[in-house]
Amino acid sequence: MSPLAEEKPASAHVPRLEEFFAPGGLLSRSGLPYEYRPGQLEMARAVERALQEKRHLIVEAGTGTGKTLAYLLPALRLGQRVIVSTGTRNLQEQIFFKDIPFLESLLGPLNVTYMKGRGNYLCRHKLYALRDQPILQGMEMVSQYQAIEAWEQTTENGDRSELNALPENSPLWSRLDARSEACLGSSCPNYERCFITLMRRKALESDIVIVNHHLFFADMAVRQSARNAPDAGVLPEAAAVIFDEAHELEEVASSYFGLSLSSIRFEELARDVEMLLRAKQSLSAGLITAAQMLRERARMFFGGLPQPQGAEGRIPFQGRAEFLEHSGDLYLSLLNALDRLTGELERLRGVDEAAGLKKRTAEMRGQLEFLLESAQPGYVFWIERRAARGLHAGGGSTWLQATPIDVASLLKEDLFESFPSIILTSATLTVQGNFEHMRRRIGLESARELVVPSHFRYGEQALLYLPPTMPDPRDAGFTRAAVDEICAVLDVTQGRAFCLFTSYSQMRQVHEALLARLPFPLLLQGTAPRRALLDEFRMTPNAVLLGTSSFWQGVDVQGEQLSCVIIDRLPFAVPSDPVVAARMKAIAEEGGNAFAEYQVPGAVIALKQGFGRLIRSLTDRGVLVLLDPRLQRQRYGRVFVESLPPYRITQKIGDVENFFAAK
Repeated sequence: MSPLAEEKPASAHVPRLEEFFAPGGLLSRSGLPYEYRPGQLEMARAVERALQEKRHLIVEAGTGTGKTLAYLLPALRLGQRVIVSTGTRNLQEQIFFKDIPFLESLLGPLNVTYMKGRGNYLCRHKLYALRDQPILQGMEMVSQYQAIEAWEQTTENGDRSELNALPENSPLWSRLDARSEACLGSSCPNYERCFITLMRRKALESDIVIVNHHLFFADMAVRQSARNAPDAGVLPEAAAVIFDEAHELEEVASSYFGLSLSSIRFEELARDVEMLLRAKQSLSAGLITAAQMLRERARMFFGGLPQPQGAEGRIPFQGRAEFLEHSGDLYLSLLNALDRLTGELERLRGVDEAAGLKKRTAEMRGQLEFLLESAQPGYVFWIERRAARGLHAGGGSTWLQATPIDVASLLKEDLFESFPSIILTSATLTVQGNFEHMRRRIGLESARELVVPSHFRYGEQALLYLPPTMPDPRDAGFTRAAVDEICAVLDVTQGRAFCLFTSYSQMRQVHEALLARLPFPLLLQGTAPRRALLDEFRMTPNAVLLGTSSFWQGVDVQGEQLSCVIIDRLPFAVPSDPVVAARMKAIAEEGGNAFAEYQVPGAVIALKQGFGRLIRSLTDRGVLVLLDPRLQRQRYGRVFVESLPPYRITQKIGDVENFFAAK
C-alpha cells in the first residue's frame, strides 16, 4: 500500500486540541458527563505531533483514558487520509457507530468510512449466476436465497450484517460473498454496481477509513502477491495508520504473511467452476469431470495428512519429507488434478470467469508446492484440524499452514518503513513499564514512547485476591481446589462474575462441577454466539459467565452486573503449539531465554487484558481473583505484579467480604 495520499487542508470545523479537551472546551460542553483527563490531552498532543512530524509513536493508554478521541481528533486535523485499524470488529463498530456520531454532534458532518473484509459483502455477479441453477438444496436455502435476492435490490452497502434473519453459519453466504478469489475485477459486467467498487470509492473520498487488523494485513498480502496491480486490495492510499489494540499485531500479521491451504478451498474451487461456468453455459463434460476429480483427490490428500487427536487441534508438520516418501502419490495426484482443471479451463475462449478460475487454480498449485516442498528457512509448517461448524458440518476441515517464525523484519520493511507515521496504542503494551518486548516482536526500532496512566482509581475501585493455599495448576487436585475457591468468592459477590480459563477442557470441568453447587445462572461459552451470551449476561441478575480466550479482550460490561473476574491460571502460550514452539526454539538458538523473553511477557499482556474486563468506568467496583499460586511462589511472579495496575492485593477472603460490605 502506498503511503502517499492527496493533501487536503484540515477541516475548518475541527478545533485545536486544547479547545476540544481542556476544561471549558467543546468536550466539556457536550451532553456527556465530563471530567478533565490530563492523560487524554497529553496523548492527543503526542499523536498530533507524531503525525505532523512523520514519526512513529507507541502509546500505552490505560483503560478510561479516552484514547479513541485522543487519536481521532489529531487524525481529523492532519489534512491527509488516515487509516484507523482495530483489533476487533466490536471496537471497529463502536468507533464508527458511537464515537464518530458523537464527534459529528459537536463538529458537524465528517468524511469517515467503515470497511470490512470482502467476505462480508455480497457479490452481485455470483447472485445472478446462482439464480437459475438447480443446486440450491432444501427449502431453507431457497428461502434464504429469495431473502438475499430481495435485499440486494434495496441495500446500499451489501453488508451481510444488515440481514438479521440470515443465520450466522448459513451455507449459502459463502457461495455469494465477494472474496477476491473469484473476483473478475474491472472485467466484471457488474463492476460499476459492485459493492466493493462502491466501498473503494467511498473510502477515496474519506478523511478517516476505519478497518480491522485482519482486513489491513489481508489487503497488504493481496497487494504484495499481485505486485501492486491496480485492482489489488481495497484500502486506499493513506498518509498514516493508527493501530488500536496494537498488542494483537504480531499474531494477526503472522497469519497473513504466511500461507494457508485448506480442504475447504478445494471444495469451493470445484463448486465455483461448476456454478460460474454453468451460468455462462460453458460447463463441458470435461470440466465437470475435472472438478469432481479435484474434489476426490483433495479429500484423499487431506485425509492422508497426519491428524491431531480429537475433533480439532494443531500439530507440527516437520516430517514433510517422510510424508512425501510414503504418501507422495496423494500429493502428485492432487497436483495432477489441478493441472487437469487448468487444461480444461484453457480450452474456453472469451469467458471472463475462466481466466479468474485459471489464475486461482495456479495460485493454489503454487501454494501447495510451497507447503510440501519448500526448503525456505524462517517458516514453521503445521497442520490444523477444525471441528465441523455451519457450512462444513459434515466432517470438519483440515488446514495446511506455513507461518513465519519471526515477523519483526517483515513488519519493519513492509509497514514501518512504508508509512511516514504509524501510531500504536492499547491499554496493554508494556511489561514492567517498558515497551521492549512489544518493539522487539514487531520490529519497531525508531519510535517515540508514551505511557498514559489510567483515569481510574484502581486502589479504591479494585481488589486483587490471591488465595493462599491453592495447589500448582499442574497438580491433580488443582481443579477441585479451584471449584472450592470459585464457590467461596461467588457466594460473596452473589454471582455477577466472569470466570476466564486458559483451556476449554478446564472450563468444561469447572462448569460441570459448579452446576451442582451454585444457585446462580451459569452461562457457558460455546452454547450460544458470543454476542448473545454477553447480552444474556447483561440482562440476567447474578449471572456467571464461563469463557476462554475470546472473552479475555474486547468485552465491555459496565456496572454492578460484572463485579468479579476470576482467572484460573497465568495465561502462558501453550509450548506444544507449533508456532509457539518454533519461536521459542529460535530464541534459544540465538542464545536467549525463551521463557523470560517470550513466554512471560506474552502472559503478562494477556493477564492485563483479562483483568481489564472488570473496571470499565469511574463508578465500577469489583474483585479480581487469580487462582494460580505461581504468581506468589515463582521468581517471575514479580514481573506480573510490577506490570499490573496498582490494585490492592490480599490473600484473605475476609477482605473480599469487607470490600463488598463497604459498598
